[in-house]
Amino acid sequence: MILFGDYHTHTTYSRHNHGKGTVLENASVAQEKGLKQIAITDHGFNHEFYGIRRKELPQLKEDILNAKEITGVDILLGVEANLISMNGDVDVNEEDYDYLDVFLMGYHKLVNMKSIKDKFLLNYSNMFASIFKSKERENRNTTAILKAIDKHPIDVITHLNYGFQTDTMAVAKLAKQKGVLIELNGKRINFTDEEIEMMKAEGIKFIVNSDAHKPERVGEVNNGMNLIYRHNIPLSQVVNIDKIPKFHKK
Repeated sequence: MILFGDYHTHTTYSRHNHGKGTVLENASVAQEKGLKQIAITDHGFNHEFYGIRRKELPQLKEDILNAKEITGVDILLGVEANLISMNGDVDVNEEDYDYLDVFLMGYHKLVNMKSIKDKFLLNYSNMFASIFKSKERENRNTTAILKAIDKHPIDVITHLNYGFQTDTMAVAKLAKQKGVLIELNGKRINFTDEEIEMMKAEGIKFIVNSDAHKPERVGEVNNGMNLIYRHNIPLSQVVNIDKIPKFHKK
């Protein structure tokens, strides 16, 4: 099994020292590890502390072109967008699409939501989810994610169920219908063995990513690889092993 690309990496464009390396440093590590392609996917614009600023997108594009020329690694410009409302809104607008080669989306805390109600139901409500279980909260979360998948040309759902429990199979089935990939994250995978087996049987398409916040972590996807081995997931269901994936924008 050969990992062809890592499509979830962060750089210093994820502000306040959240991402530790430059685009060139990420690309250089990818080159050393034999990756053919990576994506730079810094946090979406509405993250209160770590989000990339829209005005920085032209400079990020320049950095990517420069790093591609130096390293020979194909580099995609992406974003890890944030869910910002119960209605499935995210912090990427249509005018941003011209910059994007790949569109990731996940739930994060500390995000400017669309309304106070959204802040309460999506952020505050999930802060104590590990202590106070609630089927109503899970249903709300699921509905919000499903609406986002239905409304936007999302390529990848990142670290599904991390701090934001959903009905995994409901999300996975709509993702399959819409051509959206379910991420097996290099830092955290929040699926039960039963859910993995159900997604495998359903023919859900996965992508293994590092979620690297330091250059040396680029390409480190053992978490996902081990799960693929353990559950004997067919490689035809993993889009970036032994092949280059296709995204909506590409």
